[in-house]
Amino acid sequence: MKLARLLPLIAACGMLAPIAGQIQPARAAGNDQVVIANVGDESGVYSALDGLGAVVADQMAIDDFGGKVLGKPIKLVHYDHRNDAGLANQETNEAIDRDHATLLVDYTNSATALSGENVAKAKHVVQIVTGGGTDAITNDPKYCNKYTFHYGYDVYALAHGTAATLTKEGGKKWYTITANYAFGQALQKDTAQAVEANGGQMLGNDFVPLGTSDFSSYLLKAQAAKPDVIGLANAGNDTVNAMKQINEFGLKKSMKVGVMLLFESDVHALGPDYWAGSTVTIGGYWDLDAKSRAFAERFAKKYHGNMPTWSEFANYSAVYQYLEAVKRAGTADSDAVVKQLEGHKINDTFVHNGYIRPQDHLLIHDMYLAEVLPASQVKQPWAYFKIVKTIPGEQAFRPLSEVKCNLQ
Repeated sequence: MKLARLLPLIAACGMLAPIAGQIQPARAAGNDQVVIANVGDESGVYSALDGLGAVVADQMAIDDFGGKVLGKPIKLVHYDHRNDAGLANQETNEAIDRDHATLLVDYTNSATALSGENVAKAKHVVQIVTGGGTDAITNDPKYCNKYTFHYGYDVYALAHGTAATLTKEGGKKWYTITANYAFGQALQKDTAQAVEANGGQMLGNDFVPLGTSDFSSYLLKAQAAKPDVIGLANAGNDTVNAMKQINEFGLKKSMKVGVMLLFESDVHALGPDYWAGSTVTIGGYWDLDAKSRAFAERFAKKYHGNMPTWSEFANYSAVYQYLEAVKRAGTADSDAVVKQLEGHKINDTFVHNGYIRPQDHLLIHDMYLAEVLPASQVKQPWAYFKIVKTIPGEQAFRPLSEVKCNLQ
């Protein structure tokens, strides 16, 4: 069932009451308005880190922009792809053909992002991927194209932040447990490269189906290999389930855990002590400064008290920056908007020292190496990260000399 059909029930339960009247279920729209389509995971393993929260963030961006652009009202529609690439393809086509969307955003789950990217490329509609992390989005000539942008993070940045740091600190022997689809495969590959580039070695890896709940057999294999670090190349509920069992098995006593992708919602699900001391790389943080905290407080009032994950935060920024580009272009025409996005410098509540690299449409911006705090040091709910250092964008992301796509 599409989430558009579930929204009235959710709103009735109070989850989205403050904005339920503003967010519209997917339906036909005319050219007298600018339509933004969120295609995300609103009921699956990634729904807690993005899902409905991303829809809330998108609507906040629209409202903060004034609700109109070029004199036209802005409408938000949304779809639940349920982590099905085929369904994401179908919904992306519907968003364009039926809803007349001029922006496609989110795409949590890399397989759905790539599926949607093919449609965006064929139909010349701007797509900004905030959820999917595979670097194929902007670094594989099979997919990269004029109309797709990657916003917030990618697997290269995650691996060269977390894996490189842990290896340099003495975690030389790694064993990885990997979600077996586009994102996990790409993250494991880049993690292995980062480990080996810093003098480490990979002892083994297991590919695990998306949505796995029992990691015991994989953890026992990893334990038998006696690594310094067990790396989790997965996300969302998969990461939560794996970390819960790592703690239950007592593995943290003999090895470090490399959590390659972590969101505030993951920490919240188990409690910070399960994750305490973990080194992670994040694309932004609601508790970074006064501006981000002000946004988070507004978000929490609209989304049953939750502070935004940094994926939801990226959604807000992406939609707002798109609308700014439409305004600068004086039209929602995709080609004109693309020209306004390429090379544009961005500094907002989420993005710091950012710009969209014209050659591959990857957002280059500050990333952050963070540590998960124990419960005793958490000053308020959701304030789980301590920023250890800022990684400048030019260091965090793949250098231009290694980029396989050139859109110029």
